[in-house]
Amino acid sequence: MSKMKFTGSKNYVASKELMAAVDVARVLEKPLLIKGEPGTGKTMLAEAISEAFDMKLFIWNIKSTTKAQDGLYVYDTVQRLYDSQFGEAGVDDIKKYIKLGKLGEAFKADEQVILLIDEIDKADLEFPNDLLWELDKMEFYIHETKETIKAKKRPIVIITSNAEKELPDAFLRRCIFHYISFPTKEEMDEIVRVHFDNIDENLLKYAMDTFYWIREIKEVRKKPSTSELIDWLNALLIGGIEPETIKEKLPFLGVLIKKDEDIDIVKKRRIL
Repeated sequence: MSKMKFTGSKNYVASKELMAAVDVARVLEKPLLIKGEPGTGKTMLAEAISEAFDMKLFIWNIKSTTKAQDGLYVYDTVQRLYDSQFGEAGVDDIKKYIKLGKLGEAFKADEQVILLIDEIDKADLEFPNDLLWELDKMEFYIHETKETIKAKKRPIVIITSNAEKELPDAFLRRCIFHYISFPTKEEMDEIVRVHFDNIDENLLKYAMDTFYWIREIKEVRKKPSTSELIDWLNALLIGGIEPETIKEKLPFLGVLIKKDEDIDIVKKRRIL
């Protein structure tokens, strides 16, 4: 394992607590479970670690239909049947029809890699428990070929969750946990300046004040995130919007807020 400490990357600003959590997970060789509301940089964390340590990144995007087996391997019986009907050579070689999933690819890598299991809470409740053995032992068995795939170098595993479902206790016990709080104004200022070299200070101030004012409105259901603030600032710059206009007219509000009812609420509040 690299002795270097994680300090973020040129495009990712991490808190001291998050940087420490990454290093602890690496030293203890445990998955790092990251929670936080959408837009707090959970997914980008894995990309930042990959960049910081110059390691390849494997991303396993989880959906509601995803099964643990999908991350290990898939046996393509349909292709094998098709090949046998048309007399293709090598149809008896089952290995030809075994396709590794993202977990399997990370295990097979010759060097240490980063494995991101993104939005694990989208899958069913049994999904995390079905991965306990593989994440503990860093190996799995392919029944069709009677072969055990064991990690050559234990990958750094980053798991993200939007807290849509509670994860099983047995799974949580095996992880290092960190919750990414939404950035304060000071932290957001630092994040924004990573994306904009020479932004007008008044424009930034008015935009930031408006952004946090919107987030404080309780009735707003989908509060704007960091990525939406970055997009909004880009829109303001491209549109040549004067700083004072931001407070008066809320230009390009649809870039910042994505629900009709939320836009109506914000506009009404602005009038009041």
